[in-house]
Amino acid sequence: MTDKDDNKEQKHKTRMQKVKEKVDARIDAATEERGLLLVITGNGKGKSTSGFGTVARAVGHGLNAAVAQFIKGTWACGERNLLENAGVQFHVMATGFTWNTQDRSQDIAAAESVWQHCKSLLSDENIDLVLLDELTYMLSYKYLDLDEVLAAIKNRPAHQHVVVTGRGAHRALIELADTVSEVQSIKHAFDNGIKAQQGIDW
Repeated sequence: MTDKDDNKEQKHKTRMQKVKEKVDARIDAATEERGLLLVITGNGKGKSTSGFGTVARAVGHGLNAAVAQFIKGTWACGERNLLENAGVQFHVMATGFTWNTQDRSQDIAAAESVWQHCKSLLSDENIDLVLLDELTYMLSYKYLDLDEVLAAIKNRPAHQHVVVTGRGAHRALIELADTVSEVQSIKHAFDNGIKAQQGIDW
């Protein structure tokens, strides 16, 4: 190794040491431990997938998790097939997409039915993580009362984590959240005439 290579290596080590010191300081400063509210929103593909990934991670660490699914529900769900076998309870609206049902009253009734289960989950000390998949639509369509939903999330057990997915998350939900991620669409196969495929898209 030449002197030039030695110098580059030393500069790299110095740089990485400074980065490590900053990261270590942030880790040391993060001492609070409590249940988190995570919101995964945006127009891109993968919001529900990310939510289910968090559920799988929690279950893998021995936590108790539950899922409520709004909007989707008439298609087979690979995540449900897997996670129910791992003890995760599911409550599914099961009406399908609103542009298919075209029945506001029916959709509201179905949403309210699932929401009753959600309220129970959000008050259950034994549940460590609740995924409210596609909940954002229920708020933007005014199928559920925003204040009631926010209150239930705020008043949940202190250790309980909640993940909310869906486009167009309400600003009040974003303000309440601890972590907000926005998924952007750069390209989507469906836009090029490629149909949704089982095991990849659903």
